[in-house]
Parts: sequence; structure tokens; C-alpha cells
Amino acid sequence: MINKIEMKRFVLLLTIFATLGTSCSKVLDKDPDFVSPDNYYNTEADLVKALNGIYNRLIDPNQRMYARGLFSYLVVSDEAFFKNISINNIRVMVFDAGDLDIGRLWEVLYEGINRANLLLENVHKAKMDETQRNAIKGEALFLRAYFYYLLADLYGPVPLKLYSTQSPTEANLPRAPLADVYAQVVKDMKEAETLVNDISYFSHNERVSKTAVQAVLARVFLKMAGEPLKDVSKYQDALDYANKVILSGKHSLNPDYKQIFINHSRNINEKLECIWEVGMFGNKIGNVDLAGSVGVENGIECPSEQIGFSGGAMKITGKLYKLYNPNDLRRDWNIAPYRYVASGTSAVKTNWTDAQIYDRNPGKWRREYESDAKARLYNSTNFPLVRYADVLLMKAEAENELHAQPTAEALEAINEVRRRAFGKPVDIPDATVDLPASLTRDDFFVELQNERLRELCFEGIRKHDLIRWGSYVFTMKELAADITANAPSTYKYAASAGNNTTQRNVLFPIPVTELQINKQIKQNDGY
Repeated sequence: MINKIEMKRFVLLLTIFATLGTSCSKVLDKDPDFVSPDNYYNTEADLVKALNGIYNRLIDPNQRMYARGLFSYLVVSDEAFFKNISINNIRVMVFDAGDLDIGRLWEVLYEGINRANLLLENVHKAKMDETQRNAIKGEALFLRAYFYYLLADLYGPVPLKLYSTQSPTEANLPRAPLADVYAQVVKDMKEAETLVNDISYFSHNERVSKTAVQAVLARVFLKMAGEPLKDVSKYQDALDYANKVILSGKHSLNPDYKQIFINHSRNINEKLECIWEVGMFGNKIGNVDLAGSVGVENGIECPSEQIGFSGGAMKITGKLYKLYNPNDLRRDWNIAPYRYVASGTSAVKTNWTDAQIYDRNPGKWRREYESDAKARLYNSTNFPLVRYADVLLMKAEAENELHAQPTAEALEAINEVRRRAFGKPVDIPDATVDLPASLTRDDFFVELQNERLRELCFEGIRKHDLIRWGSYVFTMKELAADITANAPSTYKYAASAGNNTTQRNVLFPIPVTELQINKQIKQNDGY
């Protein structure tokens, strides 16, 4: 492990490109103002800077991506609710096609795609080592595919544009069939797998490595096996790619669950468990705008900027709290058992009582551990896009689906995650925490679903899981009923998101700004 300040900071270089989208985005209703490809891409440094311009779309200074939106208000699920919000807000599932956040997210994703297309069209120009040229090409291919994967996951069928925008008068494209979008995602990612560097090449995990591609491909294949495509043949592909990561020997579980997230806050880059992370930098003070807000909106309430400010906007659900065994070490880490209360010029840690469940905040990333100079709303805490624990759980799920029962390998994969959760050695069977081999397929699947929530909560994956399992609307309605029946009166409003969720919310609407420009696109049902 090394300190982030000391390592090679890939995302630190500023992008050379102004904001660009595709021919199917309103951002192209202006003349493109970027360095001409004729005068650029001529050196390896040019290619690296262009690649940085693709990576930094994962952050987005307006915070619709992984700086905030994709772990909080854009992925509302049954793990949390938002403080003092009950009506007319995207945080309680009240929005339409004119919502600025949904429109900006669409634009950012297509900006990333266009930047990738530009680089791919010009990657051959520079005189440089061919292995590293291919690695840059592979990373660009993967990132383009990843942006399309997010678009398909969030919006459904989308225009599929595999060339860069040359003119604002280019013809608009219709929405491609969803199967075609995913086919292109898989094609690009598989090619990238053969080109990118091994994780051992890097001192950090902020660039795409071979095992990062494989882990994300496992996730893509599980999505394709579920809703809405229901291509169950993809369970085998998901298993194959999860096994590639496992058998690589490059990754393992951190024996101390909480240390994963302490490392993020302390800018310690650990690439054994965290296979791929979004690299944040700075705190928006100065000229570099690559900061995030991990641990702010989804952090522990604290009025002190010296300790680490958070308004405690996100509150956990009673459902999540009750899902943990009291001896599960993840419970009181993922769900903070305390807050900070103002005391003079600082604040003091104050524990919640056993009855104060709905008062609690997510505690996964705790600003008190941050090592950099602290700003009120921004920090350099990285966000994990895929962890080794997720790979093990994907393997367990695919095994169970393929064999219609939990195989020994499926049980071992999920049990490794469970053993760590209870402070046990991960590689030694332990009857006190291991799931029994007698579980049926359906019973194991329920355990798998719950384990994914306990392990991966607040990492932006829960809504995605519920949608691919076909249970998002039902789960949100069930959550609303539980809150209405069991939450304290002061928190009954937390049922709003669940009550407002309908079938249309499985997808975001196509932004109205897009519909106004591209007449070949039709709106999603219900909007």
C-alpha cells in the first residue's frame, strides 16, 4: 500500500477537451471548441492527456457521476432515505423528463463516449511503444463500453454512436435495440481485456486493468442474464469472468472490512480488494476540479469542519439495520452508531440509543479519518467501482443459477465474505457463520440477495441489483409499508420514496432536452 500523494496520479492532468457529447445531445448545438485532432494526438503525452479526459467524466464536477449522484440521490433504494424530504424531489422518486440531474447525467455519459471515440480514431498517430499504445486503446474501449453500460442500465435502449462528432449538423440516431447496446459493450470490453495492462503494472487501481475489465464483465453478464433481457445463457459467462478474477491470484479480501474504507479516507490506495476505483483529488480549493463528496452526503452528521463536516443528509432504513446479525462487524461500521454534536467551537461524539435506529447515518466513509486538509463539502476520498467481495458474490449467484442449487463453490464464495464479516479467517470453514449446504436454490438466492445488501450497501449497486432481479418496485413498496408500520412518527415521511415508486421508475426518462433535438427518439413508458 502507498499513499495517494506519492503514487502516480493518473486523473490529475486536466482534460484538453471542452464539453462534448454525441450527435444525439444538446451539447452539440454549439460549435465544438477543442484542440483539432490534426494538431493533437501526436505524442504519447497527448494520448495520456486525452485518456485522462475520458476518465474524468467518472467524476463530473457537477457531481452527477461518482463524486455524488451515483451513490446517493440517483440510485434510491431500500438501504437509505433522505432527511426531511417528503415531496417533489428526485430523492423521493418525484421527477420527470425535465429533471436537470437526469439530463446532465445523460450528457456526461455521452461526453465520455465522444472523448473515447476521438481517442480511438487517433490513437495510431503517436510514435510510441506499441504495448502502451494498445493499453491506452484498451482503456478507451473499456471506458466507452462502461459509459454505454451505465446508459443502458439507467435509460434502456439508447443511440449507439461509435464515431466522434465532427459537426453539429450530423444526422441524429435512433435508440438502438437494448441487445445491440449490450453486444457492443461486451465486444469492446472483451477487446479491452486483451490490451490493457495487468494490475501489477500499476501502483494504484485508478486505471483500468485486466482484472478490472473481467470483474465488470461479470457484472455486465449478470445484468444481461436478468431483467430485462433475461438471457440466462449469460450466467455461464458471468461465472467464467468472475473465475478469471479469482484465479488470477491478483486479488483477495482485506481481512479487516472497515480498513477498506478507512484507506479510502486516508488516501491509501489498496489494490488487492478494491479492483477499480474512481480517483478523486483535492477538495475544489485551487485549480484542479477533481474532488468528490464521498462521506459528505452519505456520511456521519457532524457540524465541525475540523473533524469533517456532514449534514447527515442520508439516513439508514430500519430494514437494513435489522438485516444484520448483532455480531456482524459490518453493521456498526456501515451504519454509524454515533453522530457529532456541536460543543463550543468543536463537536463531540455522541452515541445513539438502541431505539434510535432511523436517526443513524451511513458510516462507511468517515471524514474523521481524512488525512488531507479538510474542506466543508469536498474531499479526495476515492469511490470503489468494483471490489473482490463483489466478485465472490457474483460467482456464488451464477453458480446457483447455473446448477439450480448452491454448489460447493457457491457456498465457499459467499462464506468467505461472511467469515470476514464476523471476524473469522476467510479461508477456514466455520459452522457458526457458514451457510449450510442443505439450502435450496431459492433459499440460497434469498441469502445471496441479503448478503449483497449487507456487504455492498451505499456503494451504488443496490438499485441495479433489484432491477436486474425484477424486484425493484415490489421492494420499494414493501419498504414503504415497513416504514409506515414500524418507524417512529417523526420518520414516517421516509416511506415517500417507496410510495412514489412505480414501474416507470425502473428506468430514467430520456431527457426532454434530448427529445427536443432528436426527433428519432421516443420517450420511455410512463413519462
